[in-house]
Amino acid sequence: MASLYDLTIIGGGILGLATALKITAVHPRLRLLLLEKEPDLARHQTGNNSGVIHSGLYYRPGSLKARTCVAGRRELIQFCDENGVPYEICGKVVVATTDEELPRLEELRRRGEANGLRGLETIGAERLKELEPHATGIKGLHVPETGIIDYKKVAAAYAAKIRDCGGDIRLSQKVVGILDRPDEIVLQTSGGDYRTKHLINCCGLQSDLIAKMARGANQDHEPEHRIIPFRGEYYKIAPERQSLVKNLIYPVPDPTFPFLGVHFTRMAKGGVEAGPNAVLAYAREGYSHRQVNLNDLWQTVSFRGFWAMTGKYWQTGFGELYRSLSKTAFVRALQQLVPEIRASDLVAGGAGVRAQAVSANGALVDDFVIKQGRNAIHILNAPSPGATASLAIGRQICEMAEKNFDLRN
Repeated sequence: MASLYDLTIIGGGILGLATALKITAVHPRLRLLLLEKEPDLARHQTGNNSGVIHSGLYYRPGSLKARTCVAGRRELIQFCDENGVPYEICGKVVVATTDEELPRLEELRRRGEANGLRGLETIGAERLKELEPHATGIKGLHVPETGIIDYKKVAAAYAAKIRDCGGDIRLSQKVVGILDRPDEIVLQTSGGDYRTKHLINCCGLQSDLIAKMARGANQDHEPEHRIIPFRGEYYKIAPERQSLVKNLIYPVPDPTFPFLGVHFTRMAKGGVEAGPNAVLAYAREGYSHRQVNLNDLWQTVSFRGFWAMTGKYWQTGFGELYRSLSKTAFVRALQQLVPEIRASDLVAGGAGVRAQAVSANGALVDDFVIKQGRNAIHILNAPSPGATASLAIGRQICEMAEKNFDLRN
C-alpha cells in the first residue's frame, strides 16, 4: 500500500511551489508531496508571463491582491538576494495620451500611495522624455519600485529549497481522479495512486476542475465561478530597434477590464516584448489559434457566466480579437505610446494563457479567490500579480493549513 502523506499540493507552478516552500520551512517533519502533471515545473502561467515584479500600483487598497503584492514583492526580493536569483528594479512609466485618461492616472497614483508604494512621481512630457526618450504622452506616472525577473529561475530556486527541506516533488503525475474518504484522500494519477490526509489545489488553469473533482470548494450544481482561459500574444522588438524602449512603458488601463493593455517590457532574460492582447483561448493550454481542445471549449461555452461576460464586454473583446488577427492594428495600439514603432520592428514572439475566473453573472473576478473545504484548500483565482505575490500568498495558505488541518512540526 502506498505511504500516507500529511499534505499534498497539486500544481508545480510558482504558487504551488511557494506554498510548499512556506510549509516545509515551518514544518520540516511534515510528509509533504507536490504533484505536477508536466515533465518539468513552471511550464504554464509561471513560465509564460511577462517577468515583471509588480509594485502594487493597480489594485484596490485593502484587497488581497494589494496586500499580498506589496508584501510579496519585498519577500521575493529578499529571497532572490539570499539565493542568488538575478533581478533588476528598473522602474516603469504609465503614460496618459489623452485628457480623458488623466483622472484614471491620478486614481492610479492614489491607489499606489494607499498601498504603500514609495517614490511615485507624476511627470510631464519633458520628464517622460528623460526616462523614455521615444515615448509620447501628455502626462505620466513614474513607478520606481517595478522590476523584471525570470520567474522560471525563481520557481527552480523554490523547488531546490523544498527538496532540501525533505519535500517530495513528483513530475509527470496528472491527477485524473480524487477519492475523498473519511480518513484520507486518494489521488489517482497517471503515475499511480497517492494517499494523503490533506490537499491544497494550486492548479491555475485547471484549478476549478480539480476543485470540482475533489468536491471540496463548492457543492452547488452551478459553480460560483469558472476558469475562462485568455491567451495573451506578444511580439518581440527586433534587436536593432530595442533602443526605442529603455525599461517598461504601460498605457493607462481600462478600469472595467482586468487586463493592462498592450505595453512594452524589457525582459530579464534579454530583449523587449510588446503586448499582450487578450483573446479567448480555445484550450486551457492553448498558446495559438490552432490549438483547440473540444472539452475545454465546451467547459467555456456551456457556462452561463461566459455568455453574460460576452454580453458585457463584446466590444472590448472584438477589439482584442481584431488586434490579434491584424498586425497593423497591433502596431497602431503600440504607436500611441511609442510613435516611432513600425510593423517591420516587430518579430514573432510568444504567448501565455491567463486563468481568469468568471462568475456566473459574467463578472471578471478581480481579486484572488481561496476556498476551504473539510480537508482541502483551493486557490481558484490567482492571476497577475500572483507570481510577484507568491511568497505572501504561500504564507497565507500555510497559515490557513495550520488552522484547518492542525499541522504539527
